Amino acid sequence: MATTGQGRWEHFEHKADIGVRGIGPTMEEAFEQAAVAMTAVITEPEGVEAEEKVVVHCEATDNELLLADWLNRLVYEMATRGMLFAKFKVRINGGKLEGQAWGEKTDVQRHEPTVEVKAASYTALSVRQTEDGQWVAQCVVDV
Repeated sequence: MATTGQGRWEHFEHKADIGVRGIGPTMEEAFEQAAVAMTAVITEPEGVEAEEKVVVHCEATDNELLLADWLNRLVYEMATRGMLFAKFKVRINGGKLEGQAWGEKTDVQRHEPTVEVKAASYTALSVRQTEDGQWVAQCVVDV
């Protein structure tokens, strides 16, 4: 488990793939932390410089689908731009997400990527608020 800002992220066990979970005081921070957790599947997020900003827009009918769309948009941006991201900012309003991701071009020697995330799946997909007021956003990513 690791922390950034007020939230934290972690991985959870899954048979063949990897679960990512973001936790934070707001749903937005939980989404941000889930994105950091996804980066941590590939490489150490601390080793990724915030050199370039990419803007991501998503829209969905519920929070779970919005999380999956957010993570899948990031997978797409990483693949098409040859980048890794480690810093994220999310705003959610009425089923619409406006996100920003900061990162840099992938440097195989420096980042030492371990796997490629192919997609965020609907397996274990959940966005919820806990009894203590924290938000949890999670799903399994295909690797």
